Amino acid sequence: MSITANIKSVLGELPSGTRLVAISKTKSMDEIMEAYNTGQRIFGENKVQEIVPKHDQLPKDIEWHLVGHLQSNKVKYIAQFVHLIHSVDSFGLIMEIEKQGQKLNRVINCLLQVYIAKEETKFGLNEKELQDLLTSPSFKAFQYVNVVGLMGMATYTDNEKQIRSEFRYLSDKFKKLKATNFKDNAEFKELSMGMSSDYQIAIEEGSTLVRVGSKIFGERYYNQLTSK
Repeated sequence: MSITANIKSVLGELPSGTRLVAISKTKSMDEIMEAYNTGQRIFGENKVQEIVPKHDQLPKDIEWHLVGHLQSNKVKYIAQFVHLIHSVDSFGLIMEIEKQGQKLNRVINCLLQVYIAKEETKFGLNEKELQDLLTSPSFKAFQYVNVVGLMGMATYTDNEKQIRSEFRYLSDKFKKLKATNFKDNAEFKELSMGMSSDYQIAIEEGSTLVRVGSKIFGERYYNQLTSK
């Protein structure tokens, strides 16, 4: 199937209130434009060295989401244009985002990445780190970071019961925080979970943003972009 057909297929599965983030990492400009021409406007990238040239060269009405692990020293390259950072997984990183937002006088939307998987290779805040961040005086004083929800990555496994349990944990955590720490923030409404292999389960557990790449673009890889 073509990229156009694949996007239409995925979109046909999404309920009202759930949006598609087309994960375009390693994909060519032409492939992204094929997706764009179907009406897709939200694209996600894992690496700063890819998202920057794509932002520079592709249409300006694209919403660029940074979904991969982000190093603090790379924030400055995306702070001016990134629509949403999904992967805030440390206090040091969110402090740097606040710093760069202040320099630009720009509020940067972020999701707090919570560790929900049974895999050491996954990133995310554990229960204590999340609580410490949310109760920190520095966090409460932020003016240029807007936390609009949570993100999580489930274990890569065929065990659907485990995947569902992990997504449900994150969904429950999101609901609790929305009722407590973020009860006065109407913008705290995003729950980013689900990828090509498990987004149907994520939707059933309340995901508002699904991050789908290979089911749209296939598994071909390109190395045409230079690193920054």
